Amino acid sequence: MSQSGFPTVARIIAEQAVEFIDLKMLDLAGRLHHLSFPASRLTEAVCRDGIGFDGSSYGFLKVESSDMVLIPDLETARLDPFRGRRTLTMFAEAHLTDAERTSFSQDGRVVGRRAEQALRNAGVADLSQWGPEYEFHIFENADFHTADGASGFSLTSDEEFFGNAYHACNPFDRYDDFRDEVCAVMGEFGIPVRYHHHEVGAQGQQEIEGWFSDLVTTGDHAVLTKYILFNLARKHDLKVTFMPKPLFGNAGSGWHLHQFLQKGGRNIFHHQDGYANLSEAALHYIGGILTHADALCAFTNPSTNSFKRLVPGFEAPTVRTFGRSNRGAAIRVPSYVTDPQLRRIEYRPPDLTSNPYLCCAAILMAGLDGIINRIDPVAAGFAPEDAPSTTGRQEDFLPRSLDDALDALERDHAFLLRDDVFPEGLIRRWLELKRDEINAINGRPHPYEFTMYFDF
Repeated sequence: MSQSGFPTVARIIAEQAVEFIDLKMLDLAGRLHHLSFPASRLTEAVCRDGIGFDGSSYGFLKVESSDMVLIPDLETARLDPFRGRRTLTMFAEAHLTDAERTSFSQDGRVVGRRAEQALRNAGVADLSQWGPEYEFHIFENADFHTADGASGFSLTSDEEFFGNAYHACNPFDRYDDFRDEVCAVMGEFGIPVRYHHHEVGAQGQQEIEGWFSDLVTTGDHAVLTKYILFNLARKHDLKVTFMPKPLFGNAGSGWHLHQFLQKGGRNIFHHQDGYANLSEAALHYIGGILTHADALCAFTNPSTNSFKRLVPGFEAPTVRTFGRSNRGAAIRVPSYVTDPQLRRIEYRPPDLTSNPYLCCAAILMAGLDGIINRIDPVAAGFAPEDAPSTTGRQEDFLPRSLDDALDALERDHAFLLRDDVFPEGLIRRWLELKRDEINAINGRPHPYEFTMYFDF
């Protein structure tokens, strides 16, 4: 909190007749939680000492005590249009209950800030910049159930297109007005929008593309974008999902992340004479990401459903390689960029079943490892598709399951520990949580198994 933070928020509370304060924070897995209290209780003491909560209920690895405090980040304060009473919402962070109110090292926003600090510690860059693409589906109805003797799901979309629906126009694009409303509310929350359109999926797939922000702000924007979409969908009696693969035989939804690094206000990824106008630092950054891509999938694609999207045939990334305009590669170098200050790469595997802070921080640490260790992506075997040595070897494919990704993370996570960005305890807890999810799926019959095996 800046020294001017509290007076500014106090003035907003008075001028806007705010009645309640709402604190938002993600649990470890990436689900949003919140806590509300009367605006009269927001004091400088609360902003300094925090409000107590049970940290173990947020999925974190237990430390000396599960008692923690939420401390508001007043710089993120915004009026919440979805609350019945006048409410000022803001992000909060978990802190320990010691006298110093030490930041909790497993909080995603803390991890994100430490990742950017690691950039500065290494002398590589001052800041990372992230441009997200939000892909999601809209359905008129979504029914699903699971019990001992019955399970299934049903999704209903009134949209139907012959072939793909990329950039489909109204009236066939049924949700352009809905996306307009979403983007307008995103603007009220200070979330920049580049454009929106219908995606390739013929049954209600959408995309909203954001614009560049630093790592933690990008995570905040992802959390709020989902919050806005879910609330507006409820208002319009629609169902929105960021599941990577809700429909068989249709395109899946990702969270593509455009990114570059800045030092002294200059984009260090640009070099006029480099491959695709990329600098040596950018290529080493690519080398680091692709070297650690299998382990990264544990944070960028952390659901069992994620790997139903990462299959050939649907413009999904499947191969650990990079290249110009190659949508099947893990890393695409956009060929349409002409501004050197926006020279960038696009990492395509992530989806929004991830904790966005941990997702971005892990990618950044992999890229930083590549720069520090000067990992040449071509020499490492990740040649671009327009290089003569490209072979498309089987071993170049991304993991085929969450289980494989978790095994890779267990083997390869030293790059995440640099400068204590990812605590070892967080990684252990992540592996435990995600293996519990795998066991929950593997122990239950799947509806399609009845089609395959019931009459054996």
